[in-house]
Amino acid sequence: MYIKEIDLQNFRNYSMQKVKLDKGINIFYGDNAQGKTNLLEAIFLCSIGKSFRTNRDRELINFNNDYSNIEISFEKKDRCGKINLRIDDKKRFLVNNVPVKKTSEIIGNIYIVLFTPDDINILKNGPSKRRRFLDIMISQLRPKYIYSLNQYNRIISQRNAYLKQIRFSDVNNNLLDIWDENLSIYGEKIHNYREEFIKKITNKINYIHGNITNKNEKIDIQYIYNFKDKKDFLDKLKYNRKLDIKTGITNAGIQREDFNVSINGKKLNLYGSQGQHRTVVLSLKISELEIIKEELEEKPILLLDDFMSELDFKRRFNLLNLMKDNQVIITCTDKEAFSKQDIKPKYFYVNNGIIK
Repeated sequence: MYIKEIDLQNFRNYSMQKVKLDKGINIFYGDNAQGKTNLLEAIFLCSIGKSFRTNRDRELINFNNDYSNIEISFEKKDRCGKINLRIDDKKRFLVNNVPVKKTSEIIGNIYIVLFTPDDINILKNGPSKRRRFLDIMISQLRPKYIYSLNQYNRIISQRNAYLKQIRFSDVNNNLLDIWDENLSIYGEKIHNYREEFIKKITNKINYIHGNITNKNEKIDIQYIYNFKDKKDFLDKLKYNRKLDIKTGITNAGIQREDFNVSINGKKLNLYGSQGQHRTVVLSLKISELEIIKEELEEKPILLLDDFMSELDFKRRFNLLNLMKDNQVIITCTDKEAFSKQDIKPKYFYVNNGIIK
């Protein structure tokens, strides 16, 4: 699939801007703080339903206006489509001019894989970023995953509130059995999805990373799970009940899951260089792209925000070669970084919210 055109009105630092994209590699270049990343954010919003930079919708609206519009026209192998987003006091989405009731309903129309400089922290920082990486990937492929995740988060929030009531009031803790049963149902489903996709990533990433690094590095991914199945989850919830009441939070569940990455037998978060972290994250993203392509028989769009930093020429060349069959949208400060690469991109110059 590919995006044909993007139409922005009062979005971030764009007043009125239309951009027609090439099916291949599109490079948006210019100085920092000119609006390059804003374009990727608009695409992400219309694909996933929320920003990767802020939770405050007001920040998405041009400073001197009270609303913002985004319209993205795309084409898949069997149909054309259009996503509209209006932001004012809230977000309103339309798919092919039909309003959607829930934001989650837009997921699965435009398939994307995003890399930003902050993604290097996926493997450096805490496990929440790694779980988010899995959640975004799986949600594009398995619509039921979003429902299960939303239900799980709702139940665990209610359970945690009830734990605090037990701690500070004379409330019967036997009612926790009801929360535990429901939590274990959705927890097992989410765990199974994550385990499935960790296996899929593992099967892909060594080949991809080997190509980027000229086969000098071998990757191993270890899935760290909190329970094996529903029964095991229920047993852990009962075992931790006193601790849960004391702390006011649920200490077992999918919110404790994680995965670790090693290169040549050494843990990346302890021994990896900046360049290795960046390369591994890009390998994860390319693996995600390949899985989406195989599962849905559509080529997702790759969004790369300033990805050239800290990659040597060979790694840049190998990476671009891996993604040459997809539509790719790249932001950078210097287009000369691509001049020696064997590619024929379409260049866009971005200056103060104007794209040429």
